[in-house]
Amino acid sequence: MNDKVYNVLFLCTGNSARSVLAEVQLNVLGGGRFMAYSAGSHPKGEINPLTLQLLQQMGLPTDGLRSKSWDEFAAPDAPVMDFVFTVCDQAAGEHCPVWPGQPVTAHWGVPDPAAVEGSNDTKKRAFKDAAATLRKRLELFKSLPLASLDRLALKKQVSDIGKSPL
Repeated sequence: MNDKVYNVLFLCTGNSARSVLAEVQLNVLGGGRFMAYSAGSHPKGEINPLTLQLLQQMGLPTDGLRSKSWDEFAAPDAPVMDFVFTVCDQAAGEHCPVWPGQPVTAHWGVPDPAAVEGSNDTKKRAFKDAAATLRKRLELFKSLPLASLDRLALKKQVSDIGKSPL
């Protein structure tokens, strides 16, 4: 049995919605096999209130969440990442820091719920949709036989998860 805990970083531009939804969900769904983090290339400085509201409605923890820069995870004393996933198209196209340990990377683009305009119900629906899409991908990810896949196979598997229909 593999007792390794895998460090996973979810990146977005603002680190206020999608990356936070992925971080919190994986920390709960992962059953101790994963330690998830989130960060942004240009963090907003605060978590979107609709992100926090949805997480609380889902019964997920929100204590200690904050919007932070991906620079924190490129620092010498940062945890070494096993996986780094971009969850927004803009962050995927940006020049990322060099991550120590050469983590497996993939793009799992999800439409930005914070960019949705309209009624409060429309905005809340967008956040629920983003969380549901991420949850499906996280379920697929956590079911992978990580310890038995070589790096190339693992890279293909996690990239394919990001290409799964929304």
